[in-house]
Amino acid sequence: MADSMTDSQTGQNTRRRYEIAEDVLRRNIAEGLLPPGLVLLEGPIADILQTSRAPVQRALQALESDGLVHRFKGRGYLVGPPGAGIEPDRTDIKSLGLTIPEHADEALQSRSSWERIYNTVERDVAGCVVFGQYRIIEIELANHFKVSRTIVRDILTRLRERGLVRKNQSSHWIAGPLTAQTIKEHFVLRRMLEPQALQTGANDIDREALTALFDRLVALERRDLRDYLDDLEDIQARFIETCILATPNEKLQDLIRNNLLPMTATERLLRRLGLPGDPMVITELRLVVELLMRGAPCAAAAMLETHLDAAVNRTIAQMKIVAIIPGPGETADYLTRVQE
Repeated sequence: MADSMTDSQTGQNTRRRYEIAEDVLRRNIAEGLLPPGLVLLEGPIADILQTSRAPVQRALQALESDGLVHRFKGRGYLVGPPGAGIEPDRTDIKSLGLTIPEHADEALQSRSSWERIYNTVERDVAGCVVFGQYRIIEIELANHFKVSRTIVRDILTRLRERGLVRKNQSSHWIAGPLTAQTIKEHFVLRRMLEPQALQTGANDIDREALTALFDRLVALERRDLRDYLDDLEDIQARFIETCILATPNEKLQDLIRNNLLPMTATERLLRRLGLPGDPMVITELRLVVELLMRGAPCAAAAMLETHLDAAVNRTIAQMKIVAIIPGPGETADYLTRVQE
C-alpha cells in the first residue's frame, strides 16, 4: 500500500512539473519572447526551470501536438507550426530572459530542492562504490537531509532504476561494489546501444553542433594532456548529446542515459583521484565526428566501437590502480561500509 502511494505521489509530482514547464513555454511563445524558428533544446530549458529533462520533454511533446512547435532535421524543436519554411534560429535561450510567473517559479523551486538532494546522494554513492560495498540506511539519509522517508524511498528507487543501488535479500539498500566485471558489463551494453543509436540518428544530428564539436576536439588535440583533463567530462557529454542521443528512438535514448550514469560517475571519481588520462580519447572521438561530417555513419559507428573497446581497457587499468588505494576517506554518514 505504501509503495503504491509513493508511486502515485511521484507521478503527480512529475505531472505538475510537466504542466508548469508547458505553461511557461506556451506563455512565452504567445508573448513573442520565444520567436518563430527558435531552436528549443531540452537541456537549456531544464537548466532555466531548474528541473530534469523528463518534464521538459513531455511539455515540448504537448506543444508539438498543438502545433506550437515542430521537429526538424536538427536536434530539438523549432518554435512555430510545421511547413512554414522557418529557418532555425540557434540563439541561446538563456539569453532571452524567459518570463516565469511567481507561482510557477515557487513550485519549480520546491521540486528542484528535491532534485538537488537526489544529485547529492547520487554523487556520494558514486564516489564510494569503486572502493567496495556500502549500505544506505534510510532513516539516517532522511535525518541527514531533514526530509521524509517517502522522499528518501523515491530517491533510492530512482537510484535503483539507474543501476546505482539495489536491495539485498534482507531488503537493505546496497551500493556497490563497482568491479572490473560490472564495468565490462556496462561497456557491453554501450557497444550494443551507442553505435546503433549513432546510425539511426545520423540524419537528425545538428550539423552546426557537430561542426562546433569537431572544432573543439581538434583544438584539444593540440593542447597538452594536463591542460584539458578538466574538459574531458564536458567534451564526452557533448559528444554523447550531439552524436548518440540524436536518435529519434526515445526508449533507446533512455537506455543509453541510464547505462552511462555509473560510467560517468566512475570516470569523474578516477579523475578526482588524479589518475592519468589518455590523449587518445580525444583523437578517437574526433575521428568519429569527422566520419559523421563526411557522411559515413557506418564507418563512424565502427570507429565508435573501436573507441569503446579501448575505453573499457583504459577504465579497467585505472580500476586496478584504485584497488590498492585504502578507501575514499570520509563518506556521508548515511553510508556504512559492508565487510565482504
